[in-house]
Amino acid sequence: MLDSEEEDYECPLCMEELDIADRNFKPCTCGYQICRFCWHHIKENLNGRCPACRREYSDQMAEFEPISTDEIARIKREKKEKERQQKDMEAANRRHLANMRVVQKNLVYVIGLHPKLASEEVIRSNDFFGQFGKIAKVVINKRPVAPTTTATGTTSMQLSAAIYVTYQRKEDAAKAIYGVDGTVMAGRILRASYGTTKYCTYYLRNMTCPNPTCLYLHEPGEEADTISKEELATGYATRSNSPTA
Repeated sequence: MLDSEEEDYECPLCMEELDIADRNFKPCTCGYQICRFCWHHIKENLNGRCPACRREYSDQMAEFEPISTDEIARIKREKKEKERQQKDMEAANRRHLANMRVVQKNLVYVIGLHPKLASEEVIRSNDFFGQFGKIAKVVINKRPVAPTTTATGTTSMQLSAAIYVTYQRKEDAAKAIYGVDGTVMAGRILRASYGTTKYCTYYLRNMTCPNPTCLYLHEPGEEADTISKEELATGYATRSNSPTA
């Protein structure tokens, strides 16, 4: 009977997993085991010798013990159970990421914008944020009232807008932050910083995302750029903000 640990056996030459039949295939008396594909390749196209002991391969030397139906069923059950456990482990490892946010170096978050300027056409124009580079997406959040600082330095509650500008290049986002943060537009001081984003729910569930234009994360973010929602809420990243709660 095969040992259950042999389920992880791989052919040392092609590194492919040995299938059920190959696991009981012994091409050489020295015990060096390879898959039947590599054995045939060595015999037909190379020197025809065992890579371990250098004996010449022959059909008479090769041993093959057929696997019983019960043994095949057992191996398949164990493999299926192992795959299930691996999926459960991956899901558990990703579950904690639902509470994390990752700073996006191509996402610019701007507050203090006058509502009359809060239109996608204006924001994308070359007179405004389009001058820094090609924009992939614009999200506008018009607030009823928010603390707003005017050019004179006074702060009061006024109608305001926050915007999220996603650039195609990180370098352009950096230029936008440098060029916008602290400037005065329509009599108001703008504040700009990197934005944050969250992990796609499909990624968290170890599933393929069906949305080809999804802007959420589908791979682990850099640890240095990752913070929790609690840290974000308590001001841990005072220069980063998120369009996603």
